[in-house]
Amino acid sequence: MSKFSHIDDDNKPKMVNVIDKTITKRRALAQANMFLGREIISLLNGKEINTKKGPVFQTAVIAGIQAVKKTAELIPMCHPLPLDGITIDIAFLDEENINISCAVEMEGKTGIEMEALTGASVAALTVYDMCKAISQKMIIKEVKLLEKTGGKSDIKK
Repeated sequence: MSKFSHIDDDNKPKMVNVIDKTITKRRALAQANMFLGREIISLLNGKEINTKKGPVFQTAVIAGIQAVKKTAELIPMCHPLPLDGITIDIAFLDEENINISCAVEMEGKTGIEMEALTGASVAALTVYDMCKAISQKMIIKEVKLLEKTGGKSDIKK
């Protein structure tokens, strides 16, 4: 049976020691699916909407990128990482839903799943914040890891 990696033998929290791990190219891809509803989607016209707070999707992309870079400050056991690339894309799924994807790449000793998940999550929260004056019926339905490569186990869903 596997044990938790962030708990020591005395059941106290610890940061995993990666000193002896090999540096490899690593990539993670996460997504957030979000229900916006027809009212908000119709205002977006398949592109972008400018609000008093600024352009919704562009602001969400920037917020997601910032979140990726601050993941180690938000999640206690995450290592600060030398990130090489962050890409956030927002796409319409249908007349009510969008998909936010966050891909993160680097060369390092530890995975970047949490960074990708954080970026997708914060981008979705930013869309919510930017659109809540129109409707508060929005739902961040699902945030999940789609892909992780470069560590001891690869995941592709």
